[in-house]
Amino acid sequence: MYRSNFVRTSISVLAVTAVIGLPATAQEGQNYELGTIQLESESDDTLQQDGYVAQGGRQATKVDTEIRRIPQNISVVTTDQIEDQQPRTLLDTVGYSSGTSVNNFGFDTRYDALYLRGFPAYYTGLFRDGLRQYNGPSAWFRNDPYTYEGVALLKGPASSLYGVSGPGGLVNIVSKRPLDYKFRELKFTTGTDDRAEVAFDFSGPIDEDGRLLYRLTGLWRDSGTPLPGYPDDKMLIAPSLTYNLSDRTRITFLGEYSEATVGGTAAYYNPSYGVASELYNGDPAYNDFEQTQWRAGYEIEHELTNAITLRQNLRYSEVDADLEYSGFYAAGGGLARYWGHYLEDMQQFSVDTMAEIDFSTGAVEHEMVAGVDYTQASYDAYSAVGYVSAAATATMPVPYSGGQRNDQVGVYFHDQMTSGPWTVFASGRYDWVDTKAYDATGRPTNTSDEAFSGRIGVAYEFSNGLTPFANYSTSFSPNVGRVFDDVTTNVSRPAEPTRAEQAEIGVKYVIPGTDSLITASLFDIQQEDGVVFDTSTGVNKQRQLDLHSQGFEIEAQANLTKALRVTGSFTKVEVEIEKGAAGTNGNDLSAIPETSASLWAFYEPTTGPLRGIGIGGGLRYVGPSWGDDQNSFRNSERYFTDLSFTYDLARHGIEGVQLQANVKNLFDEDGQTCSAGTCYRYEGRTATVSLRHRF
Repeated sequence: MYRSNFVRTSISVLAVTAVIGLPATAQEGQNYELGTIQLESESDDTLQQDGYVAQGGRQATKVDTEIRRIPQNISVVTTDQIEDQQPRTLLDTVGYSSGTSVNNFGFDTRYDALYLRGFPAYYTGLFRDGLRQYNGPSAWFRNDPYTYEGVALLKGPASSLYGVSGPGGLVNIVSKRPLDYKFRELKFTTGTDDRAEVAFDFSGPIDEDGRLLYRLTGLWRDSGTPLPGYPDDKMLIAPSLTYNLSDRTRITFLGEYSEATVGGTAAYYNPSYGVASELYNGDPAYNDFEQTQWRAGYEIEHELTNAITLRQNLRYSEVDADLEYSGFYAAGGGLARYWGHYLEDMQQFSVDTMAEIDFSTGAVEHEMVAGVDYTQASYDAYSAVGYVSAAATATMPVPYSGGQRNDQVGVYFHDQMTSGPWTVFASGRYDWVDTKAYDATGRPTNTSDEAFSGRIGVAYEFSNGLTPFANYSTSFSPNVGRVFDDVTTNVSRPAEPTRAEQAEIGVKYVIPGTDSLITASLFDIQQEDGVVFDTSTGVNKQRQLDLHSQGFEIEAQANLTKALRVTGSFTKVEVEIEKGAAGTNGNDLSAIPETSASLWAFYEPTTGPLRGIGIGGGLRYVGPSWGDDQNSFRNSERYFTDLSFTYDLARHGIEGVQLQANVKNLFDEDGQTCSAGTCYRYEGRTATVSLRHRF
């Protein structure tokens, strides 16, 4: 009731403000001037963007490249789209992109459980600023949308340059970076579930000649959620510093520290197979998932000559997780409750050193990249379960339950050849990975893996804006944690590496006379030894299987006019289990929608009586899918509607101040969805209202 009243009240107040707040001159159709402040928050450093359209970046080749000429499908969520839609999680951020599946586990803000082309991307497919970002079993790095200026999704295997990554592709999150002009932002947000948030973003030059630039981003949030005793609290600070040592040398330091508390339980009790009840599993008195994480690193670039550029990216990061969870189970004709306590710490060090060499051979221009990278990642976990009370479980000792150490070294080479309208990519990489996995007794199991991965791609750009492309690529990904060949037992083993290959053909199109990019592609991915969650026993366990994914994607981003920005997508995919649990071979993988589509538009006039008012809306369609790998029941199709409204107070002489309201899931879709036989529920309608001041 509170959420519904808040939505109605907020929308009514904003609508009245928009109407009665118009100056008399505007109502009479006369001209008036808004403030002249047009401050943009993106740096356009490693990702070049304008409105909803990304022009270029380093997301596919580690060198700046026009996206329309890259012979591979890439989706990019830009700063303007993030600011218009106001996502609260990484899943919200990419929900309108093609090939993504973000609702497999219903409402769950604990983890960014993202799927690309039917494959999980949350363990080995997440990258931050071009460096891999491993997640442990539960110690996952959280990526707050306020800390990044874009997200790029590189579809299909990408190991040839980036090494360990998932078959469906990788997600590269681009952090906010220092700006070379003065930028100040203060933002205050309230919303449903007693949400209260304060955020700030300051940047600009420190010295007079602009060689030293800084940025300081932070937020504090205190909020509830629709689930009782499930908070969404956070304190975050993210400093960065760029020092232009000379015209040829630059170094950028990037850091972040955050403390967050969300709920330890997000699920609902399943009274029977394939059914999620209205009974929430969590115990409000024992339901905190506390997480502390930090990262620190640098990016250094030196132009050795006009043709040779050296780069090194380095980062160290840690996550400490303390999870209190609970649930119900059938006992004596009724229900009884259990409580669990889980601790995990995750550390990771990554460094990537490379050289970019530009040269020509006749009519062919080459951008060649060669490098070596190293990653060391480790985690240790501790777990205890009690059946007496929450208080008793909280005082129980938490014994060691397992851990893992990974050391990975890769050498890679990429040659990007262009001649007139032709672009040809040739990439190759060799990886060596040593893994030491520990069971609950501390006994180690050592494994060593090595593999070659490659990519060949070609594109031809016609003068009418049409660019057909094709590619073949492979991937190699050792996995985190242990797997169960039989999930009904407690016998586990270290996971085998996941290997995959993809063939893709497609076309990119720039509508003449517009700032736009349309990408359509057909893909076929063959995967061996993939890792998925199995919850059929009531406990999350990993198992391995072979999968075959094939489908079609089309996506468009366009700034159709100065006032109208749009993005839309359509995906059709089939993920077949070729080798899995008993009785599943030949079936479709559960929870992956057979079709999905989205459309979002934002209209913000730059002239006329509505200047300074922005109205946006979007619709996401999530098609039917199977609820389990046995394909015994189906998930229904769902529709999600989102709205956005902005009002520039410069209409009233208050420059740089904007009021914004966002409503997500307008029609309160809170039904169930099931994955691997376990069913979850969607969040329902939420809304926020924010006041932003840029100066």
